[in-house]
Amino acid sequence: EVTFDIDANGIVHVTAKDLGTNKEQSMTISGGSALPKEDIDRMMAEAESHAEEDRQRKEEAETRNGAEQLVYQTEKFLADNADKVPADAKANVDEPLAELKKALEGTDVAAIKTAVEKVATASQALGAALYQQQASAPSDAPTGDQPQSDDEDVVDAEIVDEDEQK
Repeated sequence: EVTFDIDANGIVHVTAKDLGTNKEQSMTISGGSALPKEDIDRMMAEAESHAEEDRQRKEEAETRNGAEQLVYQTEKFLADNADKVPADAKANVDEPLAELKKALEGTDVAAIKTAVEKVATASQALGAALYQQQASAPSDAPTGDQPQSDDEDVVDAEIVDEDEQK
């Protein structure tokens, strides 16, 4: 049985115990090569000077990920519902989808965001058209509002306990 414990100072305590013989060994590993204060200060200054650049890169990565996810979901929706989606609604999504794919090839975050908004709006309209089409189509499934058949003998009764005094 081996256990590892790391304390707040970064010191690792390793303990090993042989369960068959109950012998135990332990070892402590401490960091012997700490950075000098000047190096730490220099690294912090570099991090602060690149903070804006890092924020922009993070925003671009998040925007790209969201856009790629939207492209995937929209294409999957179109593929899964190809026979149900009206052709005119599909055509309204194809152009913004192609525009978004083209924007993803570049690095302009604003263009990607604009294209994402267009695709999102078009895909919402696509979903609405699909649901509207399905709602207007007659349903073969039975509904719960069907009247009961007359074959059943239903008796409405009230049980009265005659032993109970009023």
